[in-house]
Amino acid sequence: MALHVRGVLLPDDEVRDLWLVGDRITLEPVAGAETISDGGYVVPGLVDAHCHLGIQYGAKPIESLDQARELAHTDRDAGVLALRDAGSPYPYPELDDEPGIPRLVRAGQHVAPTRRYLRDIGIEVDAADVVATVTAQAKAGTGWVKLVGDWIDRSVGDLAPSWDPATMAAAVEAAHAAGARAAVHTFSEEGVAQMVRAGVDSVEHGTGLSLDLIDEMARRGTALVPTMINIRTFGGIADQARAKFPGYADHMLALRDGFPRVVASAHEAGVPIYVGTDAGGSIRHGLAAEEMLLLHEAGIPAADVLAAASWRARAWLGFPGLVEGGLADLVVYPADPRTNLAVVRAPQRIVLKGRVIR
Repeated sequence: MALHVRGVLLPDDEVRDLWLVGDRITLEPVAGAETISDGGYVVPGLVDAHCHLGIQYGAKPIESLDQARELAHTDRDAGVLALRDAGSPYPYPELDDEPGIPRLVRAGQHVAPTRRYLRDIGIEVDAADVVATVTAQAKAGTGWVKLVGDWIDRSVGDLAPSWDPATMAAAVEAAHAAGARAAVHTFSEEGVAQMVRAGVDSVEHGTGLSLDLIDEMARRGTALVPTMINIRTFGGIADQARAKFPGYADHMLALRDGFPRVVASAHEAGVPIYVGTDAGGSIRHGLAAEEMLLLHEAGIPAADVLAAASWRARAWLGFPGLVEGGLADLVVYPADPRTNLAVVRAPQRIVLKGRVIR
């Protein structure tokens, strides 16, 4: 049966009627359609542009498809109807087209430096094997490769790039040659500089960004996914590391404290910013609304945060919005989230792939 939704459609800001026929939107009336929502503010389904369905809380790989499904359902039930998995040690392609699962875009497994990353999460390789590994992981994903651009180097007691600049550039080139976009995890100043200049497509976290690099990202169209929830955990990381690596601990705290201004500067410069929680590992799933509120707290207007979590993010990942022939993914809020962003915590109606979730 066709479904009917009426409300203030965002970003158009007009009262509109939508009909949902299967998994598609039409603006043409459909006789006999069931009205499932009349009133409120209608938004294309939210996006978590940086999460990990293959990693369970505690930074361990999941052990079954059911675990990945449960994590995806947690996000879905919060109104997040599209996910970009930024690296998974557990493959789950069976979920790509499952009706109750949010739209999925997946990277393969993290490509990480040898003995310098989370145990059992990434494929750890020396510089000589990076290109071949990136090429293989491009095939394992659905359009993205995840690079670990820096991590703590215990020999120097602080963050350091994963590989030399030439290897970083070759990794990005290999991803592009394989038809994938490259996302890079990076905390440090040196690591993010190398990867932006190497032509990476998205910077994940990006705590080490300088104003010059922000301007370069804006020129290149390089995206930033700040994962501010994750950055707030840096205090605990510093506490655990301080006894052995006091310089690293101080560095992590400084990066955390300066990050809201980094994010605000990136927005002011016109860098494309998207909402991502880094769910999986130390962050629980279902927290996209909290990430949105942190971005707003950092100084990004509510309307722009909403775009970064909805229609702009969906366009970035290749998912059409609420237009003729678009995908039937939507969330309805009782009040205007542009004037009170906190309403994103409690959607009153969720429809995924043309099916009512709530």
